[in-house]
Amino acid sequence: MDCHEKEMRLVYALTLNELIDRNPNVYCLEADLSKASGTSPEVSSRHPQNFINCGVQEANMIGVAAGMAREGKVPFCASFTAFATRRVYDQITVSVAYANNNVKIVGTSPGITQGPNGGTHMCFQDLAIMRAMPNMHVYSPADANELRAILFHMAGSKQPTYLQLIRLKMPKIFEGSYRFDPNRAVRLHEGNDVTLVSTGFMTHVALDVAHKLSSEGIKVDLLHYSAVKPFDSQILVDSARRTGAVVTVENQNIIGGLGSAVCEVLCEHRPVKTKRMGMPDRFGEVADPDYLFDKHGFGLSHIMQTCREMIRSKKAY
Repeated sequence: MDCHEKEMRLVYALTLNELIDRNPNVYCLEADLSKASGTSPEVSSRHPQNFINCGVQEANMIGVAAGMAREGKVPFCASFTAFATRRVYDQITVSVAYANNNVKIVGTSPGITQGPNGGTHMCFQDLAIMRAMPNMHVYSPADANELRAILFHMAGSKQPTYLQLIRLKMPKIFEGSYRFDPNRAVRLHEGNDVTLVSTGFMTHVALDVAHKLSSEGIKVDLLHYSAVKPFDSQILVDSARRTGAVVTVENQNIIGGLGSAVCEVLCEHRPVKTKRMGMPDRFGEVADPDYLFDKHGFGLSHIMQTCREMIRSKKAY
């Protein structure tokens, strides 16, 4: 099913309905943000017996989910990214990851997409803290078709998992037939001049960068990481060997997330000049994405210029 015309949160809800139809052990858990997540009324009305609103108590929601997973259920727990990770990090660590319980945690409106709610709700460190947790898989889909494929993988696998869920409608990148493999990054554009690495919300911007630079004669090797953990090291090392320059871009603090994962791999296996782009070490604010892109320098024009500079510095070196 090709679902790219729908908002990502609606795709999340509709896919949950389908998963529950196939397996009644799949459950939808919310912490009083089901309208924001898209599951109310979609899941709550169609599968009320598989829908649990835990109220404004995210830590309790994680405990409930851990107990359910222990009994063979497959709980999907959603809340704003800041509440789904930062607020309940200890509960996730002990009740989910340490116990290796099959709980699926969904953080909605990651990074700058949380703009209207400001700095307290705008989480830029969820990829960093969640990938640092043993036993945890960490995914960040770029479009609706990839989201759907990842949700099916999550429902069919048995491990603690964290998913970033963009709530907005996103430009189509993948076809409805797309198959998700957590151990493989996806090459979206091939080139030998510079490697560009992205994930989640930033991948559609990175793809625009690759197309625009191609018209200038610059060939970008664009790697999309829908799985930040596990991390596909081989495709990155092979690309860096060919291009000799790497740029990363993410809707996250540049400390600890995708850029750090890339640098960790490259420093051990293929040291090359690397530039991390994303949110600098700052808190967010009430603003739209374009404003934050411009203020903090990781929008389309900034990425293009950084790629050009990396190629020039590589040649000079």
